[in-house]
Amino acid sequence: MKKVYTKDGNPPLGHYSQAIVHNGLVYVSTQLGRDRETGSVGPVEEQTENILDSIEAILVEAGSSFSNVLRATIYLSDITNWDAVNQIYTRRFGEHRPARGVIPVGTLHGGCEVAMDVVAAVAN
Repeated sequence: MKKVYTKDGNPPLGHYSQAIVHNGLVYVSTQLGRDRETGSVGPVEEQTENILDSIEAILVEAGSSFSNVLRATIYLSDITNWDAVNQIYTRRFGEHRPARGVIPVGTLHGGCEVAMDVVAAVAN
């Protein structure tokens, strides 16, 4: 088991790793959409871009990429934001279509409106 950390991803807010690599899989911790450097929270579109930037950096550090994502889980505090989040997600993942779950939730940490985690294969 290998712990993954990159300064290019959102730093953990608690007692957890950005990701763990085990048996050829990368388990990325749930990422919030706050700005990596300032910690501020912008509109849901900006949050989604920040999340995907962080996930991408973590995957690269772990030896993977978006094209190796097997499953994504998206958490939304307001399901009416789904269209905006999905447009950005679709653009960033391109033709790759991993399995995905979208879960409406209550309030997210720090006033965030969206959070996401992924499981990916390590690139060969």
